[in-house]
Amino acid sequence: MTGDHQGQRSAGRPRRAPRRGLLTRLLTGRHGRPATARRAARPSPARRRLGRLQWRLTLAYTLITLAGVGALSWLVIRTDGRSWQSAEYEDMHRRAAVAVSLIYYTDAGIQLDGLYDDEATSAGAQVIVLQAHGDRLRRVFTSRGPGVDVAADAVDRIAHRAMTHDDTESTRARTGEGGSVYLLALPYYQDQSQKTAGAVVVAGDPAKGQAQHRRLAVAVLSGSGLLVLLSAVTGYVLSGRSMRPAWEALDAQERLLADAAHELRTPVAVMRGSVDIADADPGGLHSHLPRLRRAADRMTDVVDNILTRGRLQSTGTFRPVPLRLDQLVEQVCEELPVSRHTVTTSLEASVATADPALVRIAVRNLLANALRHGRTPGDPEDRAEVDVMVRGTAVTVADRGAGVDPDGLPGLLERFRSDGGGTGIGLSLVREVAATHGGQVTVRRRPGGGSAFVLTLGPLQRSAGHRRTPRPS
Repeated sequence: MTGDHQGQRSAGRPRRAPRRGLLTRLLTGRHGRPATARRAARPSPARRRLGRLQWRLTLAYTLITLAGVGALSWLVIRTDGRSWQSAEYEDMHRRAAVAVSLIYYTDAGIQLDGLYDDEATSAGAQVIVLQAHGDRLRRVFTSRGPGVDVAADAVDRIAHRAMTHDDTESTRARTGEGGSVYLLALPYYQDQSQKTAGAVVVAGDPAKGQAQHRRLAVAVLSGSGLLVLLSAVTGYVLSGRSMRPAWEALDAQERLLADAAHELRTPVAVMRGSVDIADADPGGLHSHLPRLRRAADRMTDVVDNILTRGRLQSTGTFRPVPLRLDQLVEQVCEELPVSRHTVTTSLEASVATADPALVRIAVRNLLANALRHGRTPGDPEDRAEVDVMVRGTAVTVADRGAGVDPDGLPGLLERFRSDGGGTGIGLSLVREVAATHGGQVTVRRRPGGGSAFVLTLGPLQRSAGHRRTPRPS
């Protein structure tokens, strides 16, 4: 009773669709779209992280350059400013010393006649002579020419300091308009008593060298800005070159994942559908086994192709050795499953330097392509007639199919490009194997119809004789 009740519940309830496995979800994505389509829509997180790392390296390189160039520019500008200031003070000191040497005393008192005609006091910086009268100072001489509007108390203060310290004094003061002015004071002495009698004050204009100093500052800052910009561009380029191995490794990984998602999707879907149908009708499981076997064989080929592509994309895995190319091709032909198709071999004994595993996969892919697309037009049994030849380092696989336009070969050698139900990776892998061996893949039309694909490997090392062996595939 319990069993019947459970059977009725099971029969009355619709069968729930099986949950998709992890591999299926990985291949098709959340909403059934291929993972490769989603990757084409936006960059992967790994690519975004590498891009951010490149910008961080560029920023770090630019900031380091900016700090160094900024410090150097500040030092150059500051040193130039101080050099102009030192030169101005030296000129002022020279004028003050000349003025002191021209001051002398007689019985009539201080004599300043020599100051009126001397170049040091008649042009350039303003020269002021102050004489002490008790605690006060009075101006007894002011040079001709445009004067500097300096407050009298500032002039008196520096003159007092020079007389008190009996030494040269210098300072900066403000003009009446708020500008800056250099002041330098040098004491002079009474000839008979050798006592300090007053001071010569020279007022210099800081703007005298400011124009050239500003031009230098603009040139230094402009050059520094261009240098920092150049360093930023250089840092971006150098960081990109230093990260090139990481980009190449990421590209190889993404291509491998894209190949896996693209190639495994069809056989996985076939196997999944067959399993679902067999699950719904357990009694007819035997009729679905051939389909499952074909899907498993196809998946095996796909896995081999993907692993081979992974080898080609990895460094240090290419191991060429001297091998009998004709024997390797013969072994690949013998491994073909028995079918209605006919494969005829014409093999010349040849020795080539190549990687056996890679060449085996390339030849097998050429054969699979010929058997799939090389069906003889008009044959009632839809059979393919394939001729395999080895001449030197060239392996030719010819068929009697509809033919391939040689101009369209580059498109056929692209990944995921298949116009006849193939996996889309076989011929592109053949091209990569040929390029790895320094060869190429070409195609030509056969007289009487069909195409001939030629895989050329490295240079010939030894060949002798040939043999032709027709056999059914």
